[in-house]
Amino acid sequence: MIDSEQYTPGPAYGAQVRKDVVEKDKDKWTLILIRELRHSPEKVWQALTEPAHLREWAPFVVDGNMGTVGNTVKLTWVGNPTPIDTRVTQADAPNMLEFGDIRWQLEAIDSGTRLTLWHNIDRRFISWGAAGWHICFDVLDRLLAGEPMGRIAGADAMKLGGWQRLNAEYAKQFGVETPGWQPNAPKS
Repeated sequence: MIDSEQYTPGPAYGAQVRKDVVEKDKDKWTLILIRELRHSPEKVWQALTEPAHLREWAPFVVDGNMGTVGNTVKLTWVGNPTPIDTRVTQADAPNMLEFGDIRWQLEAIDSGTRLTLWHNIDRRFISWGAAGWHICFDVLDRLLAGEPMGRIAGADAMKLGGWQRLNAEYAKQFGVETPGWQPNAPKS
C-alpha cells in the first residue's frame, strides 16, 4: 500500500458547474467532473458498484451492491453517521449508474475509461466538493492500478495541504467564494 502521507494532488482540472432548475426560490447546482482512467469500463464499474471497492476510495460506504436498478442500499457519507436509504435509479453496466444526487457515465476510450460524475450540491460547497472528488478520483485510479493508498475523504481530505490549494483553484475556476469554515491545520 502506498503511504497516503506522501500523496499530493495535482492541479484542479476537468470540472465545471451548472446552474439547474430553480425550485421554490432555491437554485440547484450540479458539479460535473471528468477523468480519464487507464482502466477498462468493466473494472471501473466494479469500483463504482461493489461495497468493498467503494470503501477503499469513495466518500461514502454502502451496505449492498449498486449495480442493479431498484436496489435500495443504506448509503453513509464519510463524517455523517446517519445512513440514507438510497435507490439505484439507473444501472446500465458498464455505461451508466445513477442513485440519489449522483450520476456516473463510463465511456470506453483507447487508454481506458472516460468517467463523468454529475453531483447535485449546494453551491456554497461546490469548490469543496470538487476538491474532495478530485482526491477520491486519484485514490480510485491508484486502487485500480493495484497501488492502493487508502481512502482520503471528508475531514481527512480537508487536512491535506493539497486540499486547501485545490479548493482555492476550483473556487477561482467556478467564480465562487470558499466557505469561511476551515478544517484543522494541514498535514505537512
